[in-house]
Amino acid sequence: MNAKPETADLLYGAPAIAEFLGLRERQTRHLIEKGLLPTYKIGKTVCASRDALASWLRDQERKAGRRPITSATEIGES
Repeated sequence: MNAKPETADLLYGAPAIAEFLGLRERQTRHLIEKGLLPTYKIGKTVCASRDALASWLRDQERKAGRRPITSATEIGES
């Protein structure tokens, strides 16, 4: 069975999104409910693109890398 190019990237449902992200389903549902993941609905089913989620993950990593240092203990000084 060959998937159409426009649907090959699509994840259907929170369980599939959670598996892709390596999270528990409840964590994923929480992020979806808060609007923190790039998702949309097809009917009543929440969906996401693998590409959009991968981009979101890269953005989260980039933001975490730029987090300002707030104390000396964060840079290993005592």
